[in-house]
Amino acid sequence: MNSFSDISPPANRPKDATPPLPLLVTGLAGVAGYNAFQFLRARFGSQVLAIRRTDYWPLSGPGIIPCNMDDRDAMRRLFDEHQFAGVLHCEGTCKLKSCELDPVMARRINVRSMEVLLETIAASDVRLVHLSIDLVFSGTRGGNHLEDDATDPVTIYGKTMVEAEELIARERPSAAMLRISLPMGVSFNGHAGAIDWIQSRFKKQKPATLYFDERRTPTYTDCLSPLLLDVLARRELTGLYHAGGPLSLSLYEIAQVVNRVGGYRPEDLMGCNRIEAGPLPPRAGDVSMNSSRLATAIGYEPFDPWPYHPEFVPTHREWHAERNGEQGSPELLAEILYRNPGRRLI
Repeated sequence: MNSFSDISPPANRPKDATPPLPLLVTGLAGVAGYNAFQFLRARFGSQVLAIRRTDYWPLSGPGIIPCNMDDRDAMRRLFDEHQFAGVLHCEGTCKLKSCELDPVMARRINVRSMEVLLETIAASDVRLVHLSIDLVFSGTRGGNHLEDDATDPVTIYGKTMVEAEELIARERPSAAMLRISLPMGVSFNGHAGAIDWIQSRFKKQKPATLYFDERRTPTYTDCLSPLLLDVLARRELTGLYHAGGPLSLSLYEIAQVVNRVGGYRPEDLMGCNRIEAGPLPPRAGDVSMNSSRLATAIGYEPFDPWPYHPEFVPTHREWHAERNGEQGSPELLAEILYRNPGRRLI
């Protein structure tokens, strides 16, 4: 398997993009932050650092610093020591049920951390790029959301992410905010990503129930990470942009892809509508995003569709059971669903 430094960019993306250095990446435990850090660290070495929660000791290695973002004194000491010129802010707790049960915790991580970061960089020209989420929408208006659509989240997670967006727009207008969807890539612990949970059920031959009517616009991290590098380098790019993939899929369809490509038992995939699920946590509907504003602003389409191969896009609800002699496997899944076959150098 190729390394992070082997990802080939779109032909018209500047190959010499350089972010403000030294650079800090936050939210290392999440899929987007973990992959972005690996990608950027491979290119710029010790000039790229990351922080993780002090209690999350298994996540360690070169360039990784334990620091809680809501600790004002610790953050001030961190910036005084390293004099960061840029911050890629991927921090946030996206565990929907945990946020509903503990909204104080959700606000501390998703909003208070941003407040402390903005206080820390207030008197500087640090370049800030912040990752938000498609779940700032309820998904009740037919999807294909534009940046100017009114936010109406149904979860505590979504509400705190809206609060963070509003805070940045008010206090740091020079920042760029990207609303992402489901980042498809490897995770540090093997449990943080959308593919991880679905595959974990199938591996154990346990049922996985996904929704027919919750739709997202997933992206490969092999596409997202180079985009984040480019956005960091473009200080003139400010404000809010959608950064979802070109293909809208329901959670059920995503699970169909994982089931078939991974060669798992078709009967272990179950489906239902959101109304048939329990009340906690609330579920959004079609929160698919239109990302044409971003593509226009940077001059190229940053995302390939997930999945990359069109033959692995579901066409009906029993599609995953139609193997047609295909030999799916976890190895194939890792090769073409966690990684983007179209963004590697041969």
